[in-house]
Amino acid sequence: MEKTFKLIVQYVSSSIDVPTRPQFRRWVKAALMQEAEIVLRLVDEIEGRELNQQFRHKNYATNVLTFGYDDIQPLTGDIVLCAPVVCKEAQQQNKPLLAHYAHLTVHGILHLQGYDHIDDAEAAEMEQMETDILARLGYADPYLNRDETIAPL
Repeated sequence: MEKTFKLIVQYVSSSIDVPTRPQFRRWVKAALMQEAEIVLRLVDEIEGRELNQQFRHKNYATNVLTFGYDDIQPLTGDIVLCAPVVCKEAQQQNKPLLAHYAHLTVHGILHLQGYDHIDDAEAAEMEQMETDILARLGYADPYLNRDETIAPL
């Protein structure tokens, strides 16, 4: 039985080089293992910084934030991608922009489902899942030739 999900994509970033709704839908579907209702929001650095400050007490815009609502069924949550940060990282890491968006979308969806990377064992499991999902989508291993992984929450 195929999982069903509702995805709302909100474009509130001034960035123009962002994925389409069908691209986000494909990436979410590949990483999702249960029914869900998800809002995916693309923001600029100001909102990204404000959210990161408010919820993680970090005064900078980060690439992806995931907010899960445990008391609601089906699985419900918000994923926030900071478009300028994603673009800057893709350039710095010499990765195709769409591949980096795909990776961070998959990363956020796994977080929403309870996966984390607090310790080395969790990080290894999550990174392997991301790599496998992205390979099925036709993207290279995002952790090859890396200088650093996604920073722990």
